[in-house]
Amino acid sequence: MNEEIRAGVSYIGQDCREIPEFLGRNYGHIAKRLDLSFNLLRSLEGLETFCCLEELILDNNLLGNDLRLPRLPYLHTLMLNKNQITELEKLLDHLAEVAPSLEYLSLLGNSACPNELVCKDKDEGDYQRYRYFVLHKLSNLKFLDSRKVSRSEHEEAALRGAFMKVVKPPDSKPSSDGAANSPEVHYTPLPTGSRDLTNHRGVLGKCRYVYYGKHSEGNRFIRDDQL
Repeated sequence: MNEEIRAGVSYIGQDCREIPEFLGRNYGHIAKRLDLSFNLLRSLEGLETFCCLEELILDNNLLGNDLRLPRLPYLHTLMLNKNQITELEKLLDHLAEVAPSLEYLSLLGNSACPNELVCKDKDEGDYQRYRYFVLHKLSNLKFLDSRKVSRSEHEEAALRGAFMKVVKPPDSKPSSDGAANSPEVHYTPLPTGSRDLTNHRGVLGKCRYVYYGKHSEGNRFIRDDQL
């Protein structure tokens, strides 16, 4: 019987600053899902060995505007919550180029996502304009951040999304040591009751290779077939 094996690799909470070489060497050619949440990643060098990825979870890292992914033609889900991304258009243009099959994207907890839960000076109107602009750039998206994309949003994005670009405000004056003040934000995109830190699922479907770290991430999409 020919049964597709959907291998998932989780390497969570290991404080790694780069993707371990052994992960790609051993599992890059078969992994459909990779979870690198709660690490210290600043780049994704080494990700090119994971050529078959369909889901990539990168929540709670240190990824910034220089984030670069290899071409991932099968990637449909990308989670980038709680990183250090401030420039939205640059990221969206890059994703449109390297991830043409992307349908699920979450950017909550980044400055590029003007959500009122993490940006006190933003409101629902700012966030809705952000959604239109993202959908203008990535028209295949079915789910953005914490909610499903509606038909009306797609229609509005097609008509006016190009004019909804979120303008980055001028940087505040730096502190005496030359660094801008950036208070730490303790944020999770899901309600507390939805996060069970002792029951992390590191794989979608049948899993052969799973690595567990000292933390877990409950940020997952709930699809119809899981209800």
